[in-house]
Amino acid sequence: MVRVVLVALVACLAFGQEKPNNYADTKSWLCRPGQHDACDVDLTTTVIAPNGKLTRETWKADANAPIDCFYVYPTVSTDATPNSDMNPDPAELNVIRQQFARLGSKCRLYAPMYRQITLAGLGRLLAGAASGVAIDKGVHYDDVRDAWNYYLEHDNKGRGFVLVGHSQGSYILAELIRQEIDGKPVQARMVSAILPGATIPVARGKDFGGKFQHVPLCRSASQTGCLIAYSSFRATSPPPANTRFGKVPDAHMAAACTNPAALSGGSGELHAYLSSDGQTIVSKTPVKPWVKPERPIESPWVSVPGLLTARCTTNDNATFLEITVHGDPSGPRTDDIVGDLGAGGQIATDWGLHLVDMNLAMGDLVDIVGQQAKAWVKAKR
Repeated sequence: MVRVVLVALVACLAFGQEKPNNYADTKSWLCRPGQHDACDVDLTTTVIAPNGKLTRETWKADANAPIDCFYVYPTVSTDATPNSDMNPDPAELNVIRQQFARLGSKCRLYAPMYRQITLAGLGRLLAGAASGVAIDKGVHYDDVRDAWNYYLEHDNKGRGFVLVGHSQGSYILAELIRQEIDGKPVQARMVSAILPGATIPVARGKDFGGKFQHVPLCRSASQTGCLIAYSSFRATSPPPANTRFGKVPDAHMAAACTNPAALSGGSGELHAYLSSDGQTIVSKTPVKPWVKPERPIESPWVSVPGLLTARCTTNDNATFLEITVHGDPSGPRTDDIVGDLGAGGQIATDWGLHLVDMNLAMGDLVDIVGQQAKAWVKAKR
């Protein structure tokens, strides 16, 4: 059942032929270089030290970044139809802020709109009210493939690129890599692929050989042409038997897991960027005061050094990124995070920390992309 749902996340609910989108039209893109668009946002951050000290961290995009990032967003559309339209709503703008805009300090940003399966459509799938068709025949995949081909033909000009996705976006990009990139000449331009929130199989005990034949897992920040993938769960709430992520039915395969905080293995401190108001990619959860005594946090983002660590591990049900929260209830800084609460306030154990997969490691991912960009440019020269 889990496998069916995961495949259905990126399967087409619309029947019949859909008219292709015009990706020459700038309105078909959430982000493109040189525009004031969804990526042109305030990413100022308040860094909250364990002792409660607050410092302000500014941010700016690099218009001369040496590589590109191409992003496909997860299931966020609030359109009432099974597939979304091509008009950006607050949900699409929010997910850009949460997951993608910060990479603009290391790469030029491209984020196409696409007719994704909506939250309403996902609800129908999870309730068993609809079934999907093959991923490579869905309007979702076709839209992303068309946007990708437009980017390659008109914008890439031989530059290195990073593919960035999450959840539905990661599944679509994984299929794009399989069909259009893996083992083909264009792979030489792939700096890396960052595809969290999806179950991507690799040969058990190896770094490739599952979904891809020529794209290994990233094991250092200077390695290029490689994959970063993971699904995060709290150490205190690991994947249950009905987990939606990290489970591969083939005993010869395992779900890919690379720890952005320690690519070579083991545990590492996460450099998270969290919304100061508790907003995630699809919901907002009231947060406890970030510091005591409470003081106003005037930036849209907070960073909490030392609060979170991660490691890749496996239990009886899944391979996953285990997140440990090192809170001190007696200290002045908050001792917990939000991102895995269901509608009733309980932890959604089968989803884990899916809603903040990217936020938890955003600083690490930005740093990795920066180092990979330098390595790719150096190798090309």
